[in-house]
Amino acid sequence: MIKIRLEKYNPTDFNEYFKLVQDDEQMKYISGKGLGEEQANHKFTSILEKSSVHEKLGYFKVYDKKDAFLGDCKIVYNNHLENSLEIGYLIKKEFWRKGIGTIICDRLIANAKANFPTHEIIAVIDPDNIASRKLLEKFNFESYWKGVENDLPTEKLKMKQ
Repeated sequence: MIKIRLEKYNPTDFNEYFKLVQDDEQMKYISGKGLGEEQANHKFTSILEKSSVHEKLGYFKVYDKKDAFLGDCKIVYNNHLENSLEIGYLIKKEFWRKGIGTIICDRLIANAKANFPTHEIIAVIDPDNIASRKLLEKFNFESYWKGVENDLPTEKLKMKQ
């Protein structure tokens, strides 16, 4: 089994983040296309702010045991649903279909249950992202809303308790 290490983003990580989010294929189901440098910088500033709210919450770089950068993930307070956390993940395309999403979700859910046992856990995906939906369904998530949010097709899923 692949072992991963999560490490919070820090201000010196912008270049690594930008390389991840500028790729159109990797970002297809997140923003529709890769981010330009200005968009990425704006998002990265937001990531650093959200990561400072609580030591167990934020955006994390994901590494394997050989220190290869696999992508990133998040566990943050959800602004739209009281008493809930939102999880998410972005995996570099060369690591797709290798079980890394499952390992990341397992870690994020375990973190949420251990540190925030009364919070619901949600995830937000593009409705066309079948791989993400199947992954979340493995962890007992079910869809509760579909529509357009921030000009992007959106589906929200909640983990059944």
